[in-house]
Parts: sequence; structure tokens; C-alpha cells
Amino acid sequence: MLLRSLHRRTAIALPHLLLGTRSFATHVPKYITTRIDDEVDLRVSPTSKHHIPITFSKFFCHTATMHSAAPALHYKANGHWHSYSWQEYHDLSVRFAKSLIHVGNAPFDTVAISGFNAPQWFISYVGTSLSGGVSTGMYTTNMADACQYVTAHAKARVVVVDNLAQVEKFASIADSLPHLQAIVAWDIVDDGVALPPCRVPIYTFDAFLALGADTPAAAVDARVDQQRPGHCHTLVYTSGTTGTPKGVMLSHDNMTYSVNAVTEAWEPGFLNDTDRIVSYLPLSHIAGLICDVGLQVKSGGSVYFAQPDAMKGSLVTTLREVRPTFFLAVPRVYEKFMEKIVETMAQSKGLRKKLAAWAMSVGLQKTLNHQHGHSKRTPATHRLAKRLVLDKVKAAIGLDQTKALYFGAAPLSPEVFSFFASLDMPIIAKFGMSETNAMGFMSLPRKWKAHSMGAPLPSMEVKIAPGSSELLFRGRAVMMGYLNADAQTAETFDADGFLKTGDCATIDANGFAYLTGRMKELLKTAGGEYVAPVHLENVLKEAMPILSTAVVIGDAKKFLTALFTLRVDHDQNGVPLDTLDAFVLRTLTEIGSTATTVREAQACPLVQAHLQAGLEKANARAISRAQKVQKFTLLDKDFSVSGGEFTATLKLKRKVITDKYAAAIDTMYK
Repeated sequence: MLLRSLHRRTAIALPHLLLGTRSFATHVPKYITTRIDDEVDLRVSPTSKHHIPITFSKFFCHTATMHSAAPALHYKANGHWHSYSWQEYHDLSVRFAKSLIHVGNAPFDTVAISGFNAPQWFISYVGTSLSGGVSTGMYTTNMADACQYVTAHAKARVVVVDNLAQVEKFASIADSLPHLQAIVAWDIVDDGVALPPCRVPIYTFDAFLALGADTPAAAVDARVDQQRPGHCHTLVYTSGTTGTPKGVMLSHDNMTYSVNAVTEAWEPGFLNDTDRIVSYLPLSHIAGLICDVGLQVKSGGSVYFAQPDAMKGSLVTTLREVRPTFFLAVPRVYEKFMEKIVETMAQSKGLRKKLAAWAMSVGLQKTLNHQHGHSKRTPATHRLAKRLVLDKVKAAIGLDQTKALYFGAAPLSPEVFSFFASLDMPIIAKFGMSETNAMGFMSLPRKWKAHSMGAPLPSMEVKIAPGSSELLFRGRAVMMGYLNADAQTAETFDADGFLKTGDCATIDANGFAYLTGRMKELLKTAGGEYVAPVHLENVLKEAMPILSTAVVIGDAKKFLTALFTLRVDHDQNGVPLDTLDAFVLRTLTEIGSTATTVREAQACPLVQAHLQAGLEKANARAISRAQKVQKFTLLDKDFSVSGGEFTATLKLKRKVITDKYAAAIDTMYK
């Protein structure tokens, strides 16, 4: 009943919502707030007014109506794929909303979700919206203190998790969460499982859904009707690389406008209901949320959930089975793919090896020719190269039906771009941040440039601050503000309402943007010269492929140094081991080293000489003496999320690294 009635009301309500719920003639527009229960006006510009404001709840119900019988969510159990239709997805979400109402959740109350991507994550997210509430995701890798901070700061009344380990974590901090009313776990289905003591009830997912059986559908109807496009829809907490995580408040219009704007940027029909997306990126990160949830609701397509060990090796298996039509990854995922492909190709000999090298040279030429502003010429031998080599490599990693390969969240090294370009697989950029709902710049399959972030999305206003070159955004995708953080919110916007991104950038004559560094990451040497470390780190890794990570040091120092880690094997939990990976072992054999572990490599003069030669090669590309790395230290363990050096989205925590390895750094400056 809810689904059909919402569909009817949406059609009637849309014209009224064109400029939000307030009259611009009777009050000063309010675009920024720090209160979760506040309403902001919408920056409806002449270029975006055709995207009529609508709440996410009604947006979802409209799609569920249009595609009710079609499959929506696919999950694997006991080796077989199963699915929920859009109708079932909708009905389960309504049941979740009714149960939230039953346990006392009021409009704007928050629900925190911490679990690997699964149908229940989506159902909890949508159900929270239908209840009038606000959702927030948490990384499963967060330690108890980090979970306590986010849950308390968001005042979450219900926490939804996947497994017993997460239940135990939240049960251990429940006493310090005064607003918490219930914990719900979807992977616990047996009532006989021994649960930890906890001051609040712990429910299985099915048991929680049953709580709202007597709650009338009209109660959910009423909550959805009370929502406005300018109300808060979800909280996305920043990764906290430079301090305490901030709660980014994103409105309903932020979400629905953003996916409409992205779709409009693509050519007509590019995104449609036949699309398949593999969900594996953390949904607590805005990129995963927009790609997997938002774009699916826009298209009516299908989402396939990867296995929890996706990042430990099973992702490629899922990709081969699903053959997604759209793929988004962080650079580290592409790096891992490249390492495996290179490892496989290294086993080829003679004619096969020469054939692969030829095909890749043809693929690179074709890819580079098809950049914006280039000839668009396809080499005559390209079709043969595709048939003999390139298409086979694409199929081997399950990306042979992908219409576009995107990356985000961190810079992609030139080495990785060039490698995939040679396979006729251009990896193009989409730049945004939590505060812009992942919107900003976007490359298009038919309009991109190597190493560029792309051009501004429709109606996104952009400016570059004079002097600092800081990139600023204004538009309908920009956040409402930081939850309960007046000072931080005020500091983030300039006098004209533009969001300060903290990124330095340039924009060329064709409107393509290029990031030149992160303002907080810029190093200022003792000699007063500014250095952007990310570029140097990419050059170092390109010169020394055996490196897993390079971190440039030099803030307030007389010269630059670097910390290196080697590529190693990892255990089933993704924790780095001491054993070197196959590529490094082959390279060391070629230089005459017998080292098989990191500690042996540290003590091996041949390895040290190899790294020194790579350092000199990288320094030959430096634009000034101040940009050259003078010394390096090879660490005894690779960086990891569990080690604290990476965020959950694999961004370097530079302060953690400089603090943790302070002794090694100090030694290089003695």
C-alpha cells in the first residue's frame, strides 16, 4: 500500500517542491546548518532547476514502483546466487521502518550501521529513511573507541551490525552510549548463539523486523510525508586523517540531485535498468554509498554483493561471475589487479611474451589517442590486438562488459594508469569528497584526459582561490554542515558560501581540473620551498616497483627523506606478513639477492643498492634540488589498516606514520 500511495503523492508534490519548502521572497535563504533537525534551502540554479527536488524516500519508492518485479539485490549463499526483487526490497525496508517506529525512534533519530555490504545494509539504510530517521555508516575495522565516538556523537538509538564480533564490540561500549536502545545483527540467525551481556536488547534481523508487525503502514506514510528535500538524510563521518572525525550532514536533495546530475553528465541511456554493480567498497564511505545505493535507485538496475573477503582476493571471482557494467575502485584495488596481471604475464615466454607486449603497445596508442582534444584515431591493428590479447585480459578479471572504469578517494599513479591504458582500459577520475556528496569533477567515457579529474558537474560552481590555489565548490551537492560543529562549519565555507576543499588545483582552458596537492599535506622545507609529497611518492614507486608504499618526509627539515615498505604477502585478514611477494622475489633474484623476507632484504646490500639506484632515477626527474629525496629508510613491515597507517579507505595517515616511525626519521637527519 505504501509503495503505490507514495508514487501517487510524489507526482502531485513535485511542482510544489521546486524551490524547497520556503518562499525566497519572505526570508533570507539558509543553506548551512549544524542541527540535524533543521531544514536548509536549496541552491536551485538555472542549470539545475529541471532536477525537481525530491526526498530520497519518495525517490526510492518511485523506482520500486517502476521496477517492482525486477531483481534488485543479489547475494550469494552456499555457493549460489539469490535475489530480492524491488518489491521485496521495498517491503523489507518498510518493515524495518515500522520496527524503528515501534521501538520509539522519532523523526531525525539516527541509526548506525556497521557491517560488510549486504542486502540488510541497504534495507537498514532505506528503512531508516522511510521512518523519517537519519542513517550513518561505520567501518567494520573501527576499534571500539572509534565506534563509541561516532555512535555517541550521532546519538544513535539503534545500531545494526553483521556478525557476533561486531555485536561484542558494541555491547562492550553500550554503557557509554546513553541514547542506544537496541542492537540488531543480521548474520546471527540462531537463537542459541551465546550473546554477550549488554544493557540493551540484542535482536536478530528477522526478530527486529517482527517487532513492527502491528505498526500501521500509515505511520510510515506520515513520516515520509513530513520529510522535505532540505532535511538531513544521512551522516557521513570523515576518515579523521588529521583529527577527530566530523559528521557531514547530507540532505535528501544532496543525494537525489547528485545522482540525477551524474546521470545527466553521461550520454542518454548510459545508466539504465540493465546495469550491474558489484558492491564491495565500504558503504560508510560516500563513494560506495553514491555508487551502490544512489545510482542503483536512479537506474533501477541490479547490485551484486561481493563476499566479505573481497579485498583479500575473492573480488576477482565475483567480478568474473557478475561481469559488472560499471566499476569504481580506489587506486589500491587497481594496483593489486596490475600486480596479479604482471605476475601472470611474467610466466609467458618467447612468442607469447612478444605478442602481449605488441598488443599492449597498440592498446596504449589507441587509448591515448582517444583523450579529449586528441585525434581519436584507432590503430589499424587494434581489433587484432583486442582479439588476441586485450579482451582476454579484461575477461580474466571480469571487466569485459564494463562501460566505464572509475577511480576515486586517492590519486592514481601514472604507472597504474599507463598499464591499464595499454590494456585498452582507461581508468578515469571522479573527484568529490564527503562534503560535496562525492560530487565535483567527473571524467566521461567520451570526454577525459589522462591524469585529470575531469570537468565540473552540471550546476557545480567552481573557483580557485588566488594565492593558495585552493579549490572551492558551491552548489546543490554541497553539504548542509558538520553536525553540532559550528566553528568547524564556519571555517569550511568562505563569505560567498563556497566550500573550501583543502585541495590545491589548476583548471585548463578546456575546463579539466588537475589536483596539485593537499594543502594540509604540503611540506614546507626549512629553506621555505613547498613540496607536494603525493607526486614525489608516485615517482618513487614508479622507479622502484618493488615498493608497496613510499612516504616523503621533510616538513621544516633541511632536505627530503622517505620511508619505504616492500610488497609482501598478506594473511587471510589482510595483515602484512614478513614474506616478500612473488614479483619482489623475481626482481631480487634478477639482481642476485637471495632475500625472501623483509628483514633479510633490509640486511641485504644488493637490495639497498637497488633501492638507491631507484632513488637516483626518481631524483633525475625532480624540478629542483629541494624536490630531491636525499635519504631513505626501508621499514620492517608494510603499512596496513590494522597497523594504523591507513584509513579504512586506504588513505595514508601521515601524522600517525611520522609519530610511529619518529625514531627512524630522526636517524636520517642525524
